[in-house]
Formats: sequence, structure tokens, C-alpha cells
Amino acid sequence: MQAWQVHENGEPSEVMRLAETERPVPGDGRVLLRVRAANINFPDALMIRGHYQVRPPLPFTPGLEICGETEDGRRVIANPALPYGGFATYAVADAAALLPAPDALDDAEAAALHIGYQTGWFGLHRRARLEAGETLLVHAAAGGVGSAAVQLGKAAGATVIGVVGGADKAAVARGLGCDVVIDRRAEDVIAAVKEATGGRGADVVYDPVGGEAFTQSTKVVAFEGRIVVVGFASGTIPAPALNHALVKNYAILGLHWGLYNTKNPELVQHCHEQLTDLAARGAVKPLVSERVPLSEAAAAVQRVADGVTTGRVAVVPGDEAAA
Repeated sequence: MQAWQVHENGEPSEVMRLAETERPVPGDGRVLLRVRAANINFPDALMIRGHYQVRPPLPFTPGLEICGETEDGRRVIANPALPYGGFATYAVADAAALLPAPDALDDAEAAALHIGYQTGWFGLHRRARLEAGETLLVHAAAGGVGSAAVQLGKAAGATVIGVVGGADKAAVARGLGCDVVIDRRAEDVIAAVKEATGGRGADVVYDPVGGEAFTQSTKVVAFEGRIVVVGFASGTIPAPALNHALVKNYAILGLHWGLYNTKNPELVQHCHEQLTDLAARGAVKPLVSERVPLSEAAAAVQRVADGVTTGRVAVVPGDEAAA
């Protein structure tokens, strides 16, 4: 089979190597899956660079979420068990954690329904308790994580403000359903949010960016608002001024979705059922902006790492490679 391998940490386009390897042999409690589609996540790039909290031993195959096929032909969503990640023709996953792929979605869309949408659902519903009629502000609204939050916010009955970088991404955010779109490169984000909310601010802020985006969030969050911290795509981890949170009466909520897989896996299953229902009703549909063959995975991961993509980029191994 073919698999992309990382033998040393660095930029994805420089250190990922496509190799012919033996199919992995799953251990107890694990299954071998044929990869139908693998979604690219920003943490894949961080892991390849050696900057992620999870550091698999070298060499490893990246690829944190897939739509795969079991030996008996079932289409499933899975998080591959590293070092046998998803940027390959076969991957290994925990048998107990497999989730049925929704019939309403194709392989690439199904692969993209998992981490980003689970993170959005837990962040908005479990942590922030978003209610219908509230205002939700989403940073990086045209990205993979942000686009999921936009759709979930609209499905929950919220008014959604999306912040993006550039006119092209602004068009994507409008297409996703944002009620208000703010181009941070051309507009003053703080002034624009205050204008859009009549000075009240956003009830919930969804922040996968950190850095300056978090600082902006603290200035536009409403009374009793909630800022959900889900990542630091900017590369800068903010140091919040807790006296400011006290004076303005807002909450800062951290979300590490992966913990639910060990702390409360039943909630992960419940969330998937909710997402499957939303997909069946057409309320959510992952935005897959690119589908690339396995041979182009390294270049695609680099584009995601560089922040130039919108929605999700999926690696789709060809049938001829699965022999």
C-alpha cells in the first residue's frame, strides 16, 4: 500500500514522503480500514512540525480523521490510531470508536463531519450553552473549524457574525449563512461588531485563532457572554487579563474535544447522532473546497498549514491504490 510518512519534524511539503509500505496489522481492539477519504486538519500540520500536544514517535503517517471502509463493507468515520494515520490507502482505528458515516454525505464530507463539527457542537452547546436568538461571533469563519461553527450556530437559531481575512473568504462566509461578515483586513473588527449588535456585543464568541482575535473578543463580548477557546491558529497563545473578565462579567471557556473520547465517550456518540440528524435535514453540510489524490497530500497539508484554504481539504485515495 501507499502511505505518507514523516521521518523528521518540519514543514509538511518538506518532510512528508510518499512510500510503499506493508499494510498495518491491527492489535487487539483495533480494525484495519480502507481509507475512502481523509480530511486535513490544522493539527496535522502542527503534529508534522512537532508543535502539537500529541507527538507520535517517528516515523508516523499523519491524518487525524477519515471516512473508511471496514472489511465487511461498512462506511464509517474514525480517528486513526497513530502512527497509522489517514494519509494512506489503509489506516488503523479503535473498533469501539467507529461511527457510522451519514448516508446524506459523500466520503469527503463524512470525513469532515467529525473533529470540526464535534468541536463546534461541544463548544457551542456543551460549554457555551448557546440559545436561540443569541448572537454568535465566529473567528476564521471560512475555515474548516469556523465554517462548522457557523452552520451549527445557524442551526441553533443564533444570529451569526463571521470574521474572515480577505474578500474571497468573506464570500465563502456569506455562502455559509453568516448574517454579518467582517473582513478583518479591510474593517475595524471591534467597531463593526459593536455596530452590528447595537453596542451590546456578542453573547458567544468562538475562537480557534487566539492572538489578536482573542483580544478583539474580550472587547466585543456581551454582558454574561462566553468566549470559547478552541485553538491558536495564529500561533500566539493569549494571556487573558482575568480582572477584565471580572469587570465585564464574561466567561472564558476552554475546549479540548479529544478529552471527551476518554472522559465521556457516550457524549461523543450522542453528538454524532445529533450531527447525523442535522446532515439528514440539510442543516449542516461540510464545506469541502478541495478533493485531492493521495499523491498531492503533502502540498495540500502545506496549504492548510499556511492558512490559504477555505472549508476543508480532503485527500481521496484512488481505487487503483487500494490493491
